[in-house]
Amino acid sequence: MAHVPQIKIPATYMRGGTSKGVFFSLKDLPESAQVPGAVRDALLLRVIGSPDPYDKQIDGMGGATSSTSKTVILAKSTRADHDVDYLFGQVSIDKPFVDWSGNCGNLSAAVGSFAISNGLVDAARIPQNGIAVVRVWQANIGKTIIAHVPITDGAVQETGDFELDGVTFPAAEVQLEFMDPAAEEEGGGGSMFPTGNLVDDLEVPGVGTFKATLINAGIPTIFINAQDLGYTGTELQGAINSDPKALAMFETIRAHGALRMGLIKHLDEAAQRQHTPKVAFVARPADYVASSGKAIKAADVDLLVRALSMGKLHHAMMGTAAVAIGTAAAISGTLVNLAAGGVERNAVRFGHPSGTLRVGAEASQVDGEWVVKKAIMSRSARVLMEGFVRVPGDAF
Repeated sequence: MAHVPQIKIPATYMRGGTSKGVFFSLKDLPESAQVPGAVRDALLLRVIGSPDPYDKQIDGMGGATSSTSKTVILAKSTRADHDVDYLFGQVSIDKPFVDWSGNCGNLSAAVGSFAISNGLVDAARIPQNGIAVVRVWQANIGKTIIAHVPITDGAVQETGDFELDGVTFPAAEVQLEFMDPAAEEEGGGGSMFPTGNLVDDLEVPGVGTFKATLINAGIPTIFINAQDLGYTGTELQGAINSDPKALAMFETIRAHGALRMGLIKHLDEAAQRQHTPKVAFVARPADYVASSGKAIKAADVDLLVRALSMGKLHHAMMGTAAVAIGTAAAISGTLVNLAAGGVERNAVRFGHPSGTLRVGAEASQVDGEWVVKKAIMSRSARVLMEGFVRVPGDAF
């Protein structure tokens, strides 16, 4: 019996922030996968090693967590005033689908570096030494991200002394500006708060009714007070991820929140939209020990946040959720702002399972609607491996 040989596709395995993913140039993909659809999805699933009933992704590049089951496709931008188009695919671990409904804020930190190194940014825009400003069009959500990438001797500088909680080793700092981060195409007809309220009573049959801030900024996110769920906000991954009842509760909350935000029309659609919305719970500052053993003092942070991604508590914080946190913290009256003391602010430092993170955002009201021009945070990125990925020729 004849067997189809493997094909090889140019690819780069990169860390961006606290995530890892397989990066492709659009032009390097097989022609049938250069357009959205079932063929592209099948290819990316096979690259990552999904669906895997063992939840390990042993036969692929995925790392069996939401932070490491990711793909990125980049192309030279055809949009005015942009350098590169960035498309993110969150690959399900145990199910046969790729979720294209949102951005990955962490991997956004690696987009500028990849684009420069792979000739997607005009050479005239890259200094010999200094900072290259890469204008990124985030195609999933139709937003602009500005990446400030350090350059040394004409090449991307990846090493440095910038430390990011959740990442073991230091690297070069990449500052990201998420421009006008409130969603426009998603639920709410363009409103940052799809229900029109800063705080809602979210009724979740079989679970309870909770005060919730439902916000569309960075990524659609449902914020709930930790104490209303029986938590303190100091929990680490094991406390949540080892509890099937808790995970089921959060998924039920997520589904009802998605319906309330107008992201889905029927509850059963939530299962096919794992990437968005996110669910997070917030609390006032408190002392705790991070997963690394680092002591976090209440005085070190403005509030505590724990967030779930793809059905599990995240080991640190999703970059897009950090944008939502920074935005909500800047708006008086949201649960995030109240947990942070209820004062006006244009930056917030929050505690997460791996440590702390600072994000800045300035909010204002225009014609009765809340708007945020940009949210700012620093991440880091590094090439881990480059060359080719191989997949069976009949996999897509």
